[in-house]
Amino acid sequence: MTPKLGLDLAGGTTVTLTAKTASGKNPPAQQMDQAVKIMTQRVNGLGVSDAEVAKQGSNNIVVNVPGEGQGRVVSLIGTTAKLQFRQVFAVADGKPSTAAPPAPAPSASPTGKAKDDGKSPSPSASPSASASASATPRGRALSGALTAPTPKPSGAASPSAASPLVPPSGQPLPGQQQPPAQDYAGVTDKAVIQQFEALNCYTGDRRAPGSNDPNRKFVAACDQDDEGGQIAKYILGPVRVLGENVDGANAMPPNSQQGQASWSVSLDFDGKGGRQFGEVTTDAYGAYQQDPNSPRAQVAIILDGQVVSAPSIREGAITGGTASIDGPPDSFNQRYATDLANVLKYGALPLEFTQSSIDEVSSTLGSDQLTGGLIAGAIGLGLVVLYCMFYYRGLGLVAVSSLIVASAITYVSVVILGEGMGFRLSLPHIIGLIVSIGITADSFIVYFERLRDELRAGRRLRPSVETAWKRARRTILVADAVTFLAALVLYFLAVGGVAGFAFAMGLTTLIDIIVVFFFTKPLVALLSRTNFYGRGHPLSGLDPRKLHRVTQKQSAATAGSSQEA
Repeated sequence: MTPKLGLDLAGGTTVTLTAKTASGKNPPAQQMDQAVKIMTQRVNGLGVSDAEVAKQGSNNIVVNVPGEGQGRVVSLIGTTAKLQFRQVFAVADGKPSTAAPPAPAPSASPTGKAKDDGKSPSPSASPSASASASATPRGRALSGALTAPTPKPSGAASPSAASPLVPPSGQPLPGQQQPPAQDYAGVTDKAVIQQFEALNCYTGDRRAPGSNDPNRKFVAACDQDDEGGQIAKYILGPVRVLGENVDGANAMPPNSQQGQASWSVSLDFDGKGGRQFGEVTTDAYGAYQQDPNSPRAQVAIILDGQVVSAPSIREGAITGGTASIDGPPDSFNQRYATDLANVLKYGALPLEFTQSSIDEVSSTLGSDQLTGGLIAGAIGLGLVVLYCMFYYRGLGLVAVSSLIVASAITYVSVVILGEGMGFRLSLPHIIGLIVSIGITADSFIVYFERLRDELRAGRRLRPSVETAWKRARRTILVADAVTFLAALVLYFLAVGGVAGFAFAMGLTTLIDIIVVFFFTKPLVALLSRTNFYGRGHPLSGLDPRKLHRVTQKQSAATAGSSQEA
């Protein structure tokens, strides 16, 4: 396994997002700053390291995402994530109504039941009601035209015979009776009814004009996805709960004990949102009690103008301040649930953005810089090794071995962080790792010099190993603590490459402590039991006679200087 590389080393994607306002003027600077903050949180929530989100000019935001195939990340960063909860007033097939009357009224087979995780006032549901809920992608409900029994002329649904699907044109199949006209009871906006009948959800981006406007009393909207090639469209009532009243959103794994086979997104409302959600589910449950076939028994969850889910409220009002969005395992998987929870968790963007440009970034320049940095690091490491071998002789092997172990642990840590948290190695990180060679070598030198001081004082090697360690470890801990605190402050106060440098320095400082405590010191204690080191061989670097002679020469030189003075 190899570490993941950052934008400057492996290339990536650069996208420019342009803010769009209703007036066509530049957006307020405060809203742009808020959008940058939310986008940055989304990047961090997705676990993408070394990504950069920066404002450019008065209405552009530039997002740099390292690595190939990052289209998913880019699209999620720029998602407006305006969440709304509206009561459904009408449902039909997504094709426009042309030569025939609209599709029949929705049946009692909506999908994607809303859940309160056991907090519903009606804790038990009838077995037939539970069994009748069929799953469709992302838990959304289809129209009666897609799933209802064949209606009788009077409009009453026959429970015994199931009809095939209504053709896209709205014409009944041969042998079928003409379906009744769509029921628009309660819809006071005739323009929305006309828009609904003319709406074609099978073309375009499925965002009906005005469907994302929370100020509109009634809107027409399309399903976000299709079921077996079929897409539903809706007339939705006034906004009952806004996404800003969602306190938290989390992706939840399947729970077999609760009969849930797919991933879901758990929503927690604040006080206001909990009350509003209780009110809309109360209205929907009342509509269900009056007529199980009524579309008003459904509460639609709209994200950026498209219906993510339209669950039917059949077990009572949900007043516990929580809800969940789920669907079948094939479409509502871990990736979809995580992405949806992430964009909802950090709130909606205050502005709508369009992708004005998207470019692939080459890693050629970064590769050249990486080669130069690695050569410089190799030269520095070689000089440290030569110095340790020349000055410490055999003891220098301990320092070299410790550096090798520290390098191996650092490499493994970078790989694990890359696989588990999306960490990507960039040039600033590599610079921090190279600089840490000196920090790690300092710890060895402190210990070695303490040990040699004990031998100069005439003490034996084996007891000196422990005495020197007690004196050296405090110095090592203090020095590493200062370095780690400096890296910590730099990481939180700096941005971009400087923060990456600080992260690498902090990581290697922790690794240095681990290596010195659990490898260097035990290795020295083990070597002190051998004849080569224990008896002070001249090439071991621990020859007490040589160290004593050096001490005598230094003392004589010091005395001579004092006499001259």
